Amino acid sequence: MSVLEIVKADASKDLEALHKIIRDSFLTVAEEFNLTKENAPTNPAFITIEKLEDSITSGTVFFLAKDNIENVGCVAIEPDKQDSSNFFIERLAVIPEKRHKKTGIKLLDYALSVIKSRKGSSAGIAIINENVQLKKWYQDYGFTETLIKNFPHLPFTVCFMRIDIDG
Repeated sequence: MSVLEIVKADASKDLEALHKIIRDSFLTVAEEFNLTKENAPTNPAFITIEKLEDSITSGTVFFLAKDNIENVGCVAIEPDKQDSSNFFIERLAVIPEKRHKKTGIKLLDYALSVIKSRKGSSAGIAIINENVQLKKWYQDYGFTETLIKNFPHLPFTVCFMRIDIDG
C-alpha cells in the first residue's frame, strides 16, 4: 500500500528532484498549449536549476510529495511582499503517471494549512486561462477568478484566482 508523505524540501539536497518534477509535470501542459522556450520562456516546463535556486533564495518554500520513496509531486508557497496575510501558491505539480489519485488535492490542502499556520488569510494562483480543466479543478476546490489578463509576451491569457482561508 502506498503512503503519501509531504515534506519540506531541502534546498541543498532536493533541488534536482524538484527540477525534474516541475519540468516533467509542466511539459504536458506546454505540449498541450504549444508552449516553447521561445514563446513562453517563463513557463515552469522550461525552468532552470538557477531559476529554481533564485526562487528559493527569494523566500519561496517548496514541499515534496513522496509516495513511499518516490517523489511524485511538489508545491510551493511564496509570501506576498506587499501583504503579509496573502500568499501565492506556485509550482503545484504531480508527475503525469501519478495524476488523478488525489495527490494534487493533498498538496493543495497541505500548502493551505502551512499558509494558515503562518497567519495567512488568502492565497492566490495564476494559471493559463485556456486550461479549462485546470481552472474548473481550482474552482471546484473553492478558488474564485479575480482577474483575466492578457500579457503581450505570452501566447495565452492568464487567469488569477484566489481563495480565502478561514481563521
